[in-house]
Amino acid sequence: MPDSSARRIGIALTERQKIAWLRLIRSDNVGPATFRDLINHCGSAENALAMLPELSARGGSTRAIRIASASEAERELEIARRQNAQFIGIGEPDYPPALRQIEAAPPLVAAKGDLSTATRPSVGIVGSRNASIAGAKFAAAIARDCGRAGYAITSGLARGIDAAAHRASLDTGTIAVLAGGLDRPYPPENFSLLDEITAGSGLAVSEMPFGWEPRARDFPRRNRLISGISLGLVVVEAAERSGSLITARLAADFGRLVFAVPGSPLDPRCHGTNGLLKQGAIVTTGASDVLDALAPLSDLDRFQNTVIEEPGRGSTLLPPDDDDRTRIISALSPTPVDIDDIIRHTGVAAASVYLILLELDLAGRLHRHPGGMVSLAMED
Repeated sequence: MPDSSARRIGIALTERQKIAWLRLIRSDNVGPATFRDLINHCGSAENALAMLPELSARGGSTRAIRIASASEAERELEIARRQNAQFIGIGEPDYPPALRQIEAAPPLVAAKGDLSTATRPSVGIVGSRNASIAGAKFAAAIARDCGRAGYAITSGLARGIDAAAHRASLDTGTIAVLAGGLDRPYPPENFSLLDEITAGSGLAVSEMPFGWEPRARDFPRRNRLISGISLGLVVVEAAERSGSLITARLAADFGRLVFAVPGSPLDPRCHGTNGLLKQGAIVTTGASDVLDALAPLSDLDRFQNTVIEEPGRGSTLLPPDDDDRTRIISALSPTPVDIDDIIRHTGVAAASVYLILLELDLAGRLHRHPGGMVSLAMED
């Protein structure tokens, strides 16, 4: 059984820092990976905000970059307070520990409910929205037994398997990850379930702004968070080309254990899970399969902070010269390449390469891909 006591590792952001972080992540062309690079280069979110116009212009932007205002950030913080929610920074004690270590982890998540649940080891459970009675009962049994063993149960609040897992772990602690803002849950029939989760020992989290209506492309982002928060992911009744298989692939990419429940080859809802088993997922016929495999991995102390502000630091690196910038841009194409390959191919110093890529990113001229790959954005 894991030690389910909360591990509060980290440094709390001041109100001023949180406003700056929120402004930075809500500004144009600043995603999680760019946010991290900006903190590393500038030392703090406040420094980064001041440097955004210059960095964007050096990257070739022909128009001023939109920077979220302090009043916009303060308004979002006030909405969170009215919703009995709050924003948690990646370096703060209540940020989900395992989520810190995934590629491009969100620098801020909005959270509502029992924050101690976020710091416990977690098992993710996902599966078909159109679940069978047997599948829903099995998911509930896994959730109940893993919850009693000290794990929080993480899922996506969808109908079917997700809802069954959440309901079975209401008493022991469950985390609902939303694709939209915390005030825009989906689907509507699970509104009351979300209320039960946040009123008890559970938690709702989202990386999207309040008021954000979930779109189809937001659900893969939600799936990344489910995989990142969880130490292992159990897939129950997943069809081929389903969102659950995307979640499973992300979990494997993050080094998480993937568990799959075998099903009838005649049931299309089991084609995805049976395929996962062929690819090496752990055969799961009961909670003991999950608990035994996760037991050696449940020490969350290994997930340390990854983004720490050093406001007085800033960068002493001089702006790259035009020749270096030209070499980097010439080496890029619409085909994703590894940054290490760019460094080797161009002979430009690594620090300068990263800074030039940051400039291009802020100018909207760079695409980032999984695995740290980058490509040149095609001009309109």
